[in-house]
Amino acid sequence: MPGHAPRRSRTRLTVAVGIAVVAALAATAPVAASEGWGDSTPSARTDDDQGNSPAGDRVEVEYFNGPGNHPRHRQVPASAPLTKKQHHKIKDDGDVVPIKEAGPSDAKVDVVFIGDGYTADQQEDFRTDVRRNWEQVAKVEPYAQYKDLFNVWAVDAHSKDSGVSGDPTSDVRKNTALGSYFFCDGMERLLCVDENKVEAYASKAADPDLVIVLSNSSKYGGAGYNDISSPSGYDGIATASSDNAQAVQLVVHESGHSFGKLADEYWYSEDEHTGPEPGEPNLSTLSAEEMAAQRTKWHRWLGQDSPDGGKVGTFEGGGCCARGVNRPTENSIMRTLGQEFNLPGREAMIAGFHKHAPAVSSTTPTGRLLRGAKRIRIEASEKARVRWLVDGREARKARGDRSVTPGTLGVPDDGRTHTVTVRATNPTEAVRDPQLRKLLNGTLQWNVKR
Repeated sequence: MPGHAPRRSRTRLTVAVGIAVVAALAATAPVAASEGWGDSTPSARTDDDQGNSPAGDRVEVEYFNGPGNHPRHRQVPASAPLTKKQHHKIKDDGDVVPIKEAGPSDAKVDVVFIGDGYTADQQEDFRTDVRRNWEQVAKVEPYAQYKDLFNVWAVDAHSKDSGVSGDPTSDVRKNTALGSYFFCDGMERLLCVDENKVEAYASKAADPDLVIVLSNSSKYGGAGYNDISSPSGYDGIATASSDNAQAVQLVVHESGHSFGKLADEYWYSEDEHTGPEPGEPNLSTLSAEEMAAQRTKWHRWLGQDSPDGGKVGTFEGGGCCARGVNRPTENSIMRTLGQEFNLPGREAMIAGFHKHAPAVSSTTPTGRLLRGAKRIRIEASEKARVRWLVDGREARKARGDRSVTPGTLGVPDDGRTHTVTVRATNPTEAVRDPQLRKLLNGTLQWNVKR
């Protein structure tokens, strides 16, 4: 009944069956233009209720009208600045709970989940939902190959009501910490949120790189705020329902924008691209022949079998325009939920991970002389090949080690200063662009005296 807010059912057999069915449909159904779901339905809440900017500012979001339907972009009301009272309330609310710790935040990619529509008694439910959703994200390539690069955090946000406004119908109102609501700007499946409250909660984490608002609902819906300029450093916000089978796919698609700086590969109009060459790595005005001749964009992948099916080439349509611009493959996840990243997209994602997680880092200072038997510890991906050198000569016995001492490296005990160097290289064939490969390799150096 509208207004009734019991905790949603957690009958896992039913959920699992639903996930299997919807995931199977998503894997085969292309994103296609549609009439949309609830385009003319009134918003679940008024602008005053939502705390929108009184100046009428708007922010662009990407949303998904339904499984198999075409994503779209829309300008929605921006949130109003927080009051001092709201800041204090958020500051005193909730904890930051580690879900997965791979290393120091400045050496890893930090994914921050914030829960909305979870009461104080439901915070463990929220953390369970985070674990379940992240496990699904981590199965998608290239996440699966680079799981050791990620820290995952859950930021508790205590809501007065359980659930989300607009679920199941537009007249349902819920008092929640982040103000999540369906029927945003009249679109039923558009799940908006107060982006300023999200920033306040996300900033509790040490170094948020990707922020996901997990709203307590099984209703299909979500949004991508890709033009957010965050003081905390993250590039955007993804919203998704916690118990809907498509939530993971929404998050993975949105992370393609955040980490890979990838463009959408779909279109929903017959418009023609008439501007300059797109800056995104997965769109180009060039044909395959022109691309190969100019040795630009994804020319290194042309003709290769791609994990999303077919071979890499140039396929017309993308960036919301049907003509005048090409994408690398017929149907990647940047076009259709349930698909894989194509080869150029996968390359961009891996490079994006390493922009937040350097190839090698260390808590052992490099700027001052190390004396005696002080241990040197480094952080490097499991995929990285690690080599140690003393005065330019490799210490072969330490190859692959992430923790060494001057003695184990064979630094002479002669009272003189010697140079210790560590080099980490990633041999993956998934990144071919020399400029991007630089992000996968790294070197650190210390002056050591025994």
